[in-house]
Amino acid sequence: MLKQISIFAANTEGALGKITNELAVQNINIYTMLATDSAEFGIVRLIVDNAEKAREQLEKAGYQCRIDCVLAVDMASDKPGTLNRILASLNEANVNIRYLYISFDRQTSSPIVVLQTDEPETETFLQGKGYRLVDHF
Repeated sequence: MLKQISIFAANTEGALGKITNELAVQNINIYTMLATDSAEFGIVRLIVDNAEKAREQLEKAGYQCRIDCVLAVDMASDKPGTLNRILASLNEANVNIRYLYISFDRQTSSPIVVLQTDEPETETFLQGKGYRLVDHF
């Protein structure tokens, strides 16, 4: 499983830049990032090269954040229906997906679906179905 940083941040002008600046000054590389919003606050999700150091730096800067474990599945193809097959497999196993987003492997350019679920067996299930899980970007 990968470690992902989830940050609770104000939905204000320049907020994302302040977060990325905190990481840049510590030479922390961002592999993937997702920002969702509501009227006043949002959640920023990051996979970085050093999750513990990033959390520590962001908390020092006053951000509320936590480290979550997520699964990253190599989609192996960018063809239509690839994501649907993964989701169908999870649905057949009654796995509820809390959220997901798509990134890519920088070395292979293969799409990667990053997902979070409450089911601890999901990783083993996906591997049993023949999916390759990514443990780093």
